[in-house]
Amino acid sequence: MAGERAYTALGDLIEVKHGWPFKSALCFEELTGRPIVINIGNFRYTGGFRFGSTTVREYRGDYPHDYELSPGEILLVMTCQTAGGEILGIPARVPDDGRTYLHNQRLGRVVVRDPGRVDQDYLYWLFLSPSFNRELYLSASGTKILHTAPTRIEAVRVSLPCLGEQRAIAHILGTLDDKIELNRRVSQTLEAMARALFKSWFVDFDPVRAKAEGRDPGLPRHLADLIPSSFEDSQLGPIPAGWGTGSILERATLLSGGTPKTDRASYWGGDIPWVSAKDVSQCGEVFLTGAERTITTLGVEESATQVMPPLSTVVVARGATTGRMALLGREMAMNQTCYALVSTTGTPFALHCQLRQGIHELVHAGHGSVFNTITTSTFNSGRFVLPPGSLHAELERLVSPLFGRILAASEEARALASVRDTLLPRLISGEVRVEQAEHAIGIV
Repeated sequence: MAGERAYTALGDLIEVKHGWPFKSALCFEELTGRPIVINIGNFRYTGGFRFGSTTVREYRGDYPHDYELSPGEILLVMTCQTAGGEILGIPARVPDDGRTYLHNQRLGRVVVRDPGRVDQDYLYWLFLSPSFNRELYLSASGTKILHTAPTRIEAVRVSLPCLGEQRAIAHILGTLDDKIELNRRVSQTLEAMARALFKSWFVDFDPVRAKAEGRDPGLPRHLADLIPSSFEDSQLGPIPAGWGTGSILERATLLSGGTPKTDRASYWGGDIPWVSAKDVSQCGEVFLTGAERTITTLGVEESATQVMPPLSTVVVARGATTGRMALLGREMAMNQTCYALVSTTGTPFALHCQLRQGIHELVHAGHGSVFNTITTSTFNSGRFVLPPGSLHAELERLVSPLFGRILAASEEARALASVRDTLLPRLISGEVRVEQAEHAIGIV
């Protein structure tokens, strides 16, 4: 299937259009069915949108309808707020989910000029290739904030295989991506089940209300016997009789991180993942199973960082993404932008659910002139409903299998992503042929 490749400028194949400057004052997080304004923060660094784990805003003003997007259209990021330009040119496809999406400024809308020469699905993967990102980085303007432009994107020259090979490459990479996305959705469903059970027992108090009203709480006898049948007043309002309130740190140890000296090569590139706020914020998953950077044992021993045990819940403590959190899927160190909470009662998943339920209150209680900042005192002063340890343990027993399946799905997705990311630049460059890739991953 592979043949000679011709070099051509992207501008011969596509046109990249600027977006509209939608007014931030007319954007609202409360969603009432109006069009959604796409922002750079809605993009994953690995491509695609992450609407489920980022802030989504609708627009309640007038706008030119030419800036309404169609399902399947590709948008490219044209501004990066880090000096490395990691997100320049990152693509995402407009979802077909019944909602209307709007083309915001600083995003490039890709219009295919010559569908007889280039496949749109192939373009998506070309835009994700490291070589494309590198070209945009080298031609970008700005220092701390980098900018590219439609003309710079269109000027990039690419090695273009025949249309059939383009479609085959897109199929291979898309198949891997579909498997990753399926794992992600399964994980989201399982986590939602665990959180719903936690909320029913420890927030809405459904079993207690049932017993108070003389109804069957719908639990096995040994669990029903642990449920009180009345409420009592507390500083958080009515809570089940005999339950308490207090800091989440009554059931967890709070650990902080640090950064090994960056000018010591012997501290970096080891086997220990070193988690930053960026890693947690961009995770988009229940479990964090890797980090962008790694450190050595010496780096741990000679710095303020610590190795956190698996199943710790890591929370971003400062910056624009304060309050984002993830469970650690393995031992990891972390920097000073995060805290880790380690269960002291053998209930890491119940602890995670409780923190997820109450994190907004902790963030709002945080301090900071620009962004909220969570501190040790924030955790100490935050008040949570504390059910008896026996009930906490019963919830842990019920949700542990769910989180175990989530972790397995996350590890499989990470392995698939590694294969995809290895094949991507090699398929785009022609180093690996379609037939070789199909054989390697079992696609017929």
